[in-house]
Amino acid sequence: MQMRQADKHMQTSLRGIAKRAKENPKHRFGNLYSLLNEANLHWCFPQLNRRAAPGVEGLGWEAFEADLDGNVRKIATSLKEKRYKAKLVRRRYIPKPGGKQRPLGIPVIGDKLVETAVALILSAIFEQDFLQCSHGYRRGKGPLRAALELSQRLHRGRFRWVFDADIKGFFDNIDHDWMMRMLEQRIDDRPFLGLIRKWLKAGILEEDGKVIPPVTGTPQGGVVSAVLANIYLRFALDLWFEKVIKPGCDGDVMLMRFADDYVCYFQYHRDLQKIRRVIDGRLRKFTLELSKEKTRVIEFTRFETEKSETFTFLGFEYRWGLSRENKPLVKMRTAKKKFKAALAAMESWIKSERCKHGTAMIMEKLRAKLQGHYNYYGVSGNYEMLSAYYHQVCLIVFKWLNRRSQRKSCNWQGFREMLECFRIPQPRIIGYWN
Repeated sequence: MQMRQADKHMQTSLRGIAKRAKENPKHRFGNLYSLLNEANLHWCFPQLNRRAAPGVEGLGWEAFEADLDGNVRKIATSLKEKRYKAKLVRRRYIPKPGGKQRPLGIPVIGDKLVETAVALILSAIFEQDFLQCSHGYRRGKGPLRAALELSQRLHRGRFRWVFDADIKGFFDNIDHDWMMRMLEQRIDDRPFLGLIRKWLKAGILEEDGKVIPPVTGTPQGGVVSAVLANIYLRFALDLWFEKVIKPGCDGDVMLMRFADDYVCYFQYHRDLQKIRRVIDGRLRKFTLELSKEKTRVIEFTRFETEKSETFTFLGFEYRWGLSRENKPLVKMRTAKKKFKAALAAMESWIKSERCKHGTAMIMEKLRAKLQGHYNYYGVSGNYEMLSAYYHQVCLIVFKWLNRRSQRKSCNWQGFREMLECFRIPQPRIIGYWN
């Protein structure tokens, strides 16, 4: 009964906040801190990722759930009595294409719980302010939807030039003072803002045991980091492009952004030159800079399809081609780096799992992995890459299943029968756009 009341109270509160934010774009919200109570924290707990790695305390989702009432009560009391302190954030590195590593921050589960509640409140407020060009980490939006929308708009638009850009080390270079000033545009609640500042200033525990006090940045991977990133770039980039750059252009222009990865499209080269002259200064104002290695200008036009270059965005390579009716058509296919990374991840998985589980369990997981790949990359025009991926995956799985022991598990005929028996999905197109 208490959980149902909490569910009703939290959702009603969020709807009320969103409604007020939409009706009055200049309203500053107070008394938000009071929403971080025991009932609402209980409601937020099921939304945490139960498979996420534990923080510095080593306490996972299941261990926290074992004494959920006591743990939530302890956090709620510390918040109420203003004794709450953010714990160290454990740093973990994951490999990126090209041999580089991406740093992730893993808070303790208690901090994740409070961050989840705060992120929901921030989203209810700022979702009303985000522009249509922003697609990352927003409800009802996502990378596939953004990728398909981009293809549609390029196909129907009059764009000729692409400014393909990436912000260097974005999450590590967010300026804390600017972040707080942006939040204060909509929030008039000192304790609530103080919580966010505590997370921004929380020490980072590196893998070698060294603790680093952050001067800038927010840990990528933190629950609240995604919405903070969108708020920061709304002020630093989106509004500036919409209010300053766009009105000064002679032709059609468009910005499409997913987190810190964005592309700008221009009808005229002279308009593109305008943004190139000022973009560095604009980003420096907010302690950001473009990645020189990942930023380039290309020609991409329906009027000269053979001359047009290709670019990648959200895991897809975009290029101009011809339809069956011999008309210009924007085509999407899996980016080469993502294709290789997906195969490498599949090989790493089967090598580590082949001796831990039986064939039935492995095939069940393989079915889910392939279906997940098709769900994202199964867009119109990408069947060739899907088929190549399926074929390569079959080779990888066949190879490593036969290396579980001195004796081979199966021959090719038996392997094909196994794929049919366990209903391993064949490549198929899922996503279309009109």
